[in-house]
Amino acid sequence: MKPLILSLALASLLTAPAIFASDTYQVTGNVVAVDASKITVKKGKENFEMTLGASAKVPADVKVGSKVTVHYNITATDVESKDKPAPAKKEAAPAKPAKAPKAAAPAKTS
Repeated sequence: MKPLILSLALASLLTAPAIFASDTYQVTGNVVAVDASKITVKKGKENFEMTLGASAKVPADVKVGSKVTVHYNITATDVESKDKPAPAKKEAAPAKPAKAPKAAAPAKTS
């Protein structure tokens, strides 16, 4: 029983970094373009263009045609709602004053 528990504990320790690093991705391919601010990597038929952050370390020998692996993350900069806005509720019109009932005509006396 103890070896099973030990094995499970070890397995959870080994997979924990993958769980916590789920917002980090990587792409491996050939460099299509690179400059001081961005890099474009072609993987299969798809191009991945990424902005190079201030802390990004790009080796000096990376040039167009180099095979590289780029580690990156995705950060939202803005969120825009595409839902249709709820229809505006119409305010209830002020109640019209009720008409006073007509007074009955006095009965004719003969």
